[in-house]
Amino acid sequence: MHDILRERILRKLDALPEAQVYQALDFIEFLEARYAADQARRPDGLQRFAERLEDSMRVRNVAPKVIAGTVGALGSARRVIQDVTGVGREFLDAALQPPPAGTPVTPAPPARTTEPPRLRETNPRPFPPPANGREDG
Repeated sequence: MHDILRERILRKLDALPEAQVYQALDFIEFLEARYAADQARRPDGLQRFAERLEDSMRVRNVAPKVIAGTVGALGSARRVIQDVTGVGREFLDAALQPPPAGTPVTPAPPARTTEPPRLRETNPRPFPPPANGREDG
């Protein structure tokens, strides 16, 4: 679909009341199932969840404004997750690329061959002598 047609469809949908937008969605899904079932893109997990939630709310005759608010919140969460995922991918891509030629590589620090430091005693003073002067108590 070219951009002009996509923009035209979106403009027409924006002008409709919420209830009629759902009727248009039902018709589009019918056309998709009939003519393009194997060409449809599969939505991601959060998108599928939001769509199923939206459909179940519609079946229960929940007000369109409530549905829009609920699904809108899920859409916002989805965008945040996509942004975080994108930043993570960019970070990993940058971290996994080799350094440019001519960049000095710092060697890794040598491995430890000594024992780890021992814990010091909590009471460094010797025990006091027994009160009766004998060691065996």
